[in-house]
Amino acid sequence: METSLPVAERPRRPEWMKVRAPSKDGRYFDVQKLVHGLSLNTICEEARCPNISECWGRGTATFQILGDTCTRACRYCYVHSGRPDAPPDQLEPLRVAQAAAQMELRHVVVTSVDRDDVPDRGAGHYAATIRALKAKLPEATVEVLTPDFLGVEEDALHTVLAARPDVFNHNIETVRRLHRQMRGAKASYDKALWLLERAKELADYPVLTKSGIIVGLGETNDEVVETLRDLRAHGVDVVTIGQYLQPSAKHAPIDRWVHPDEFRWLREQGEALGFGSVFAGPLVRSSYRADEQRHAAATGRSAVSY
Repeated sequence: METSLPVAERPRRPEWMKVRAPSKDGRYFDVQKLVHGLSLNTICEEARCPNISECWGRGTATFQILGDTCTRACRYCYVHSGRPDAPPDQLEPLRVAQAAAQMELRHVVVTSVDRDDVPDRGAGHYAATIRALKAKLPEATVEVLTPDFLGVEEDALHTVLAARPDVFNHNIETVRRLHRQMRGAKASYDKALWLLERAKELADYPVLTKSGIIVGLGETNDEVVETLRDLRAHGVDVVTIGQYLQPSAKHAPIDRWVHPDEFRWLREQGEALGFGSVFAGPLVRSSYRADEQRHAAATGRSAVSY
């Protein structure tokens, strides 16, 4: 059985990966009180995002719908996995919209756990959430980061896109060679590419498509560039690249700490391939400064590194 490296043998966290603790400055505790008070989940907390202090301090958060239990168990992800004990909460979309309105968000990001136990894999819940947000915040843009809708992909895409999200995101996560090892037998590298391309084909409006890659799982930089080529060949507009952080001893070990200079190089490769926006950096995550990512792609400001 594979085990994580002993603590003494793990690569030490470099200075560029240090993040500040939550501060009473800004809106951090206001956001915390709001999302907890409305019984909402955020990927910020569920996945132990390193940017939570910065983002919540700016008054933003990424909502996680469909509960807190994922029916998958990806080797890099800290979100709780298992068998959900309840169907999707039908009032959750309204609470998400209420929270977004109170936070006065101009760009709302919604993601979810996988719900392979639900017939439509949660697509209808996504659509209800998008509609609730657009009704409550008609001037805001909405971004969804969806699962793969295993087995009902075409119908699920029709359902989600009928609600007209402004950004459709599905993370490919890692390179082809490592995809099944890290994501499990149910996931498919090629199906992820198909889902992103098909979303753009089905939309009857100019939706932006987006995907994300995490590095430090054992891939090479050349493999990352090959994944960028695959994403661009399937029409993806926006891409994020960030450092993997091992959330517990049970998860895949960190293979390496990717230096900021390598992230800049990867950003340049993405820029050369023609992405509308490339956010690459050690602490970048899929929804990190998502409003800026969308604006960069929409305005032709091609690439950014952090």
